[in-house]
Amino acid sequence: MKRLVLDHCRSLFPGWADLGVDDVDFEDPKGFSSYTMAVRPRPVVDPPAAFYRRLEGKENAILDFEAEKRVFLTLGEAGIAARCLAYHRSYRMETFYPGRTLYPEELFEDETLRKIAIQLHRLHHLQPTGLPRRSFFELLQEKWGRLATRVLDQKEKFPEAEQPLCDELRELLSPRTFAKVRRCLPDESLTFCHNDTYHGNIMRLDSGDIRLLDFEFSCLGHRAYDFANLFSETVMRHGQSEYPYFRIAEPEYTREDLARLIRHYVDQDGGGEDSGSEARFERLLQQTEQCLLLSHYVYAMAALPLAIEPIQRIRFLPYAHARFAEFERQYARRFPR
Repeated sequence: MKRLVLDHCRSLFPGWADLGVDDVDFEDPKGFSSYTMAVRPRPVVDPPAAFYRRLEGKENAILDFEAEKRVFLTLGEAGIAARCLAYHRSYRMETFYPGRTLYPEELFEDETLRKIAIQLHRLHHLQPTGLPRRSFFELLQEKWGRLATRVLDQKEKFPEAEQPLCDELRELLSPRTFAKVRRCLPDESLTFCHNDTYHGNIMRLDSGDIRLLDFEFSCLGHRAYDFANLFSETVMRHGQSEYPYFRIAEPEYTREDLARLIRHYVDQDGGGEDSGSEARFERLLQQTEQCLLLSHYVYAMAALPLAIEPIQRIRFLPYAHARFAEFERQYARRFPR
């Protein structure tokens, strides 16, 4: 894989022509749903680094290839995504951001929230062409639901202790569950959204600037979910030493944390209280609280297509089961019979 990635780089960058695999540092592959790798030559060359994303065999894409390409190029032209260096059906090469992704605790810093709000406000006001008119949640249920069903039909491929989870997880794909999802969504017009905001998809550059990453879920959606997911994903604790290598913690964020993010977002509109911004703030805050539990549904859905051939050291079947159970628990608390 390293040699393949380096071959792509050498074909794109003349200054890399004489580099061998031993001349380059390859970051360990990352990605929940797609394979990514940072590539950094040790010699001084131009460009000094690049970011590789594999697209080949990507059945779990929310958008088709051409629509996703238009989205990413639009984001790059707007300075929201990294500039694209090459875009092929099998891979994409991007400008490398010098910096690191955020730690969960940094989401509680007011200045960080302000910079995130600015980036989300810019993104939400873009209008990429050729997008499906259906929402992210509808596309997720349709596209990933089909892939998830295929996985659940192969329960013999999982350890015996995990096989009963396949039967229980069929409820995740049911019309009853999707009706619950619809009940949590705001009743408002769709807008272009990121749909996968969390600390790992936000980069703090060495300059201190904030940039959004990973736009594979980006399509029409609900901006309140972009706010909610940013915080609700802080409950996940990955990299645990024992099976299944993750746990769901109790939330540490508060309504005040949500309010600070949304206040910074509304401030980007430039209007005072007389302009209706206060009413807009209150509406977005209420909608965001309503969307918080949807992260558990989304990542349960997103995990199942990856369960047979995982990219990371995660037991994706127990992961999907635990997140769906948390969605059901929170739904019952929010909408008691």
